[in-house]
Amino acid sequence: MKKMIIEGIGQGLIWSMLAIGVFLTFRILNIPDLTAEGSFPLGAAITIKLMLLGQSAIVATLAGFLAGCLAGIVTGILDTKLRIPSLLAGILTMTGLYSINMHIMGKANIPLLNQKILSSYLPAAWDPVIQTILLGVLISIGMITLLTLFFKTETGLALQATGNNQAMSAANGVKTDGMVILGYAISNGCIALSGALVAQNNGFSDIGMGIGTIVIGLASVLVGEIFITSRKIWIKLSSMVLGAIIYRVLLTLAMNFGVSPDDLKLFSTVILILVIVIPMIQSRQRAKKQLNKYLLSIRLAKEVSPDD
Repeated sequence: MKKMIIEGIGQGLIWSMLAIGVFLTFRILNIPDLTAEGSFPLGAAITIKLMLLGQSAIVATLAGFLAGCLAGIVTGILDTKLRIPSLLAGILTMTGLYSINMHIMGKANIPLLNQKILSSYLPAAWDPVIQTILLGVLISIGMITLLTLFFKTETGLALQATGNNQAMSAANGVKTDGMVILGYAISNGCIALSGALVAQNNGFSDIGMGIGTIVIGLASVLVGEIFITSRKIWIKLSSMVLGAIIYRVLLTLAMNFGVSPDDLKLFSTVILILVIVIPMIQSRQRAKKQLNKYLLSIRLAKEVSPDD
């Protein structure tokens, strides 16, 4: 059990880039973006293909990240310039990426052939799970640091303002279309980076590995927000990493208790439903308690007030 939990933590860390990417569009831009289901396998396909062609894992992973950024730019252009609704724009890009990923890989599945992956740069004497955890921690800290610094810049603040109120931002001179495209690019770059890391950890890239990633990302985002709430951006980003870890640990425990791998997508859907519904129920209960408390205070005030 303990070993499985540790493995779940390692998996959660390399999937955390997906949660951060989904968070950027879902929470910062307030846009439901389905490009994730195409950009995730895109990052995996580019990375594994380049590694098979002799590129180092570092170069291949960076290329996977940049490919995801390009996918996000395409969705952003469809959304802002062609005025296609964001949900449909994501679906169109995702659909097109399926064919692109197939052309990149040449077949539905391509395995690594003893190529050196990112975790291989760590001491070989370490356990592979420890290597995965340390790699995930380093990448998570690096990405959180870079994004925190970015959101403190004028461009980063403009991007956040665009997500909060696009009309008001445009009225104040912010080029909102550019900010939206930039947000799409960074988001899908992070998602593709997650795909690159997962593919290296699994040892292969598969055309179907993007199916359900948006559910995984949203579940991680919502789980993280349940446990940590803050207005500070670095804490919000950190909560995404925590959410991804908790989510993967839950999946690992589910498999340990006999849930079939074929049922994990269903299990993921159930988790997402719960993390959506539970906060809503808690919010209603808090509102009801506040109303009852208010009505009680009025009743007590009437009882203690002197009669006319």
